[in-house]
Amino acid sequence: MGRQRDSGDDVSRKFAPLFSSASPHHATPPSVYEQLDREFHFDFDPCPLHGDAVGDGLTASWVGRRVFCNPPYGPGIKDWLAKAREAVLAVFLLPARTDTRWWHEFALKADEIRFVRGRLKFGDAKNGAPFPSVILVYR
Repeated sequence: MGRQRDSGDDVSRKFAPLFSSASPHHATPPSVYEQLDREFHFDFDPCPLHGDAVGDGLTASWVGRRVFCNPPYGPGIKDWLAKAREAVLAVFLLPARTDTRWWHEFALKADEIRFVRGRLKFGDAKNGAPFPSVILVYR
């Protein structure tokens, strides 16, 4: 008896999470935030995961602030990155999407680009993210 092959529908369901996200919000792993905060001493998070500051964070002034930003992952990333130069310091945790327009227009202009080794586990996920991550630092 041979192995039963997956139908096309089974394969699509199995790999769907790799190509989409149930939510654009990803909880920053505490160890990642703590390590970055020890280095940069943040005083503002414009988009905390819990709370309704996302809209306020994008419209708020970042002038003179030391910002940590893990924005919703989606087409609006460019709007968050456009705010980076307002701050004294802005550090972003983002997916490393080097094939996107926002990457070429904004990420490559960061003062530091730190690719994260391995795949981060966001929130209480048991497995790593289906995408690589990057830390962008704007001074």
